[in-house]
Amino acid sequence: MSTTAAPDPSPDSQARGSKTQSVLAFALGSVVSGTLAYYVATSRSDTSKTNTDFNTQYGSPDDFKKAIQELQEAFRDDEDAVSTDTDELERHGMANFAMHPDSLPSVVVYPTSTEDVVKLVKIAVKYRMPVVPFSGGTSLEGHYLPPSVGGMSIDMTRMDKIIEIHEADSDVVCQPGVNWMNLNDHLRKKGIPLFFPLDPGPGATLGGMLSTGCSGTNAVRYGTARAEWFLNATVVLPSGEVIKTRRRARKSSAGFDTTKLFIGAEGTLGIVTEVTIRLAPVLPTNVAVVQFPDVHKATQAVIDIVNSGVGIQCVELVDDQFMKGTNMYGMSIRKWPEKDSLFLKFQGPTPRALQETADIVKTITSKYGATGFTFARNEREAEDLWTDRKNAIYAGLAMLPGAKGIGTDVCVPVSRLPDLVRETKKDLAENGVVSTLKGFVVADEWLTGNFHALLLYRNGQEYAVANEAAQRIVKRAIDLDGTCTGEHGVGLGKRGYLYEELGEGTIELMRTIKKSIDPLNLFNPGKLYPDKPHKTV
Repeated sequence: MSTTAAPDPSPDSQARGSKTQSVLAFALGSVVSGTLAYYVATSRSDTSKTNTDFNTQYGSPDDFKKAIQELQEAFRDDEDAVSTDTDELERHGMANFAMHPDSLPSVVVYPTSTEDVVKLVKIAVKYRMPVVPFSGGTSLEGHYLPPSVGGMSIDMTRMDKIIEIHEADSDVVCQPGVNWMNLNDHLRKKGIPLFFPLDPGPGATLGGMLSTGCSGTNAVRYGTARAEWFLNATVVLPSGEVIKTRRRARKSSAGFDTTKLFIGAEGTLGIVTEVTIRLAPVLPTNVAVVQFPDVHKATQAVIDIVNSGVGIQCVELVDDQFMKGTNMYGMSIRKWPEKDSLFLKFQGPTPRALQETADIVKTITSKYGATGFTFARNEREAEDLWTDRKNAIYAGLAMLPGAKGIGTDVCVPVSRLPDLVRETKKDLAENGVVSTLKGFVVADEWLTGNFHALLLYRNGQEYAVANEAAQRIVKRAIDLDGTCTGEHGVGLGKRGYLYEELGEGTIELMRTIKKSIDPLNLFNPGKLYPDKPHKTV
C-alpha cells in the first residue's frame, strides 16, 4: 500500500451553497450545502412518486449509455477505471450467500481519489444514474446491489492507500478501500504496537465498515463503529460537493457530530473517500473453548464472566448445530464435541494475567456444568481455535450442500438473551428449519446480547418457511426491547422492520435528512429507508 497523501477539500468548496431546502437541512449546515442548486439544475417535471415519497424516475437506457461514454472519456487516461465487462457487472450485482435477488449495474467505475469520485458523481447527476458504492462485497443485506434500472457501481478497492500514520496520537488516515486486516498487518510489520480493533468479516474495508455501523467479535472490549473509532470522514455529497466532517482532535464539541451522520447511512447520503480512525494498543491474547449442557446455562455463564471484570476481549456463544457444521466443513484441526459452546478470547498485559483470567473463567463455567475447557497452549493454536469461529457462515452452509442462507442479526438486552435463544431454537425445531445459531454477548458501557441464526434453504418452499421463521425471530427481539440488526446493517433485508422498531417520528426524521441531501434519490436507492406504511381509512 502507498502512503501518498491526498489533498484536503478546499475551503471554497466547503462554503458553497448556503441556501437549503428545509429547516432541518439548514441546521445540518455544511453537510447539505449545495443541495438547492443541485436540485434546481437537475429537476424534471416527470418525477414520479410512490409510497416511498422518494424520487424513482431515473435516466433512460439511452441516458445511461451517454453516461458510460462520458465516464470513458473522463477517465480516458486510466484504462482500468471504467468497465462494462459482463463478469465485472455480475461480480458487483450478485448477492453471495444471501437471499436477495441479483441485480446488475450498468457500469463499474474504479476511482483512485476524491477528485475521481466528484467527477463520476457529477456525471451520474447529469444523467440521473443511480450510484451504489461497493467496497469489500461482504454485505449480507444487499447493500451493494444496484436497483433494477441499473446504475453506476463505484468500486472503492483501488482507493486503498494508508495516507498518514500518527503513532504518537494513536490514529491513522486512510482511503476507504483499505482492508482492516491489511491495515493491522501493515502496522505490525512497521513495528507499531497499535491496531484497529473492529473486526467484521475478513474481506471488509473501512468505508463499508463505517457505512454499515459495523462491529465484530471484539465489541465486548472495544465497542462498535459508533464508539468514536471513526474520528472524521471526507465525503462526496450527491451535489458533488466535498466535505470533511471534523478535524483530527480526539475530542470536539463543535456543532453536530456529522461523522456519525454517515455512520450507518449505508452510502445513501454520501460517498466516503477518506477516514481518520483511532487505534488501540496491542495486548497479548489467548483463546479458550468450553462446552455446556444447553444454551441457557452457557448464556448465564457469560453474564457471570462479563460481570466478574476479568480481561475478556471476545465472548462467542454457539449452539450444537454450529459445532456440527464446523465438523462437517472440515477445515478445523480438531473434531469438536457437538454441544452448545463458548469461544472466549482473553486479553491481558502478561502471560500470567492471561492464565489468571483463564482460571477464573474455568471456575465460573464449571458452576454451570461446563466440560472440555480447552485453553490454547501457544499463539498458533489460539489462531486455529478462533478461525473455527470466524468460519461461521461456511460451517453453516456445509450442513446443507447447495443451500443459501437467511442470516438474522437481532440484539436484545442481555438479561433477555436466554429467553430469546430458547424460544428461537424451539421455533426452528418445530418448523423443521435447518439452522445454526451463533451469538455473542457484548459488554462496553452497557450489556447487550447479539446473536445470529443462519436459516438454510434450497428451494422456494424451504425459503418461505425459513423467511417466516426469520421474521418471527425479529418480532421476538423487538418485543424484548431489542433491534432487528446488531451489526449487519439494514440494506434491503431489514427495511420492513424499522417502523416498528424506531417509530414513525424517527423514520420521518431520517427520510427528511435523506431528501434534503439527496433529493434525486441517486445514492444507493432502495436501501435503509422503509416504505411508508399504507394507512387504511
